[in-house]
Amino acid sequence: MIDALDVVRHARARRMRLAVHPATGRVRLTLPRRASLAAGIAWAESQGAWIDRQRAKIPRQVALIDGAQFPFRGTLITIRWLPDAPRMPALNDDAELICGGPAESLPGRVERWLRRQALDVLREETLETAMRAMVSVERVAVGDPRSRWGSCSASGTIRYSWRLILAPDFVRRATVAHEVAHRVHMNHGAAFHRLVEQLHEDDPTPARAWLRTHGAALHRIGGA
Repeated sequence: MIDALDVVRHARARRMRLAVHPATGRVRLTLPRRASLAAGIAWAESQGAWIDRQRAKIPRQVALIDGAQFPFRGTLITIRWLPDAPRMPALNDDAELICGGPAESLPGRVERWLRRQALDVLREETLETAMRAMVSVERVAVGDPRSRWGSCSASGTIRYSWRLILAPDFVRRATVAHEVAHRVHMNHGAAFHRLVEQLHEDDPTPARAWLRTHGAALHRIGGA
């Protein structure tokens, strides 16, 4: 029996399909509208070897504890817990995040530090990009969405995944250009893509490719 199986019916599906979520390992079984549920589950269970192979590809979870390594703005840094160091994490010139305070609360404090870094950097880059695009941004916020790296509302609020701070700078900046461009074009038409490239001052395609390849690994860092 498959653990973590989600079954959905799709009116336009012509055959049964299986997919394994690249971050959580949950299995999604898509069935045509009139397909037998029992037959679908039986077929999914027969694909156990394939499911195991897909799950084996999922990056390991990285706990934010002493000695853990993870990327920060594209550079690998290491958490160093020192009992006598300040509770507030601080990044030194040796790519070490020095943290003191109670060891049991270390993961939460490191993640909060990362979220603050993300918000500060993304707010600054968003406002600068918006100024060049001659548009206003009502608010910049960060969260931890699973399905998108950024979003722009009609009211002018732009939200990002805090995990963008873990990616190389060009990836984060391309995402900022994408969301700011939505303040002009609330669609993904040709004019929108031209503006993204203009604001990014480069081809954003490599950034999108990087997230497709490495995005799942970013979701395995810290609380997931």
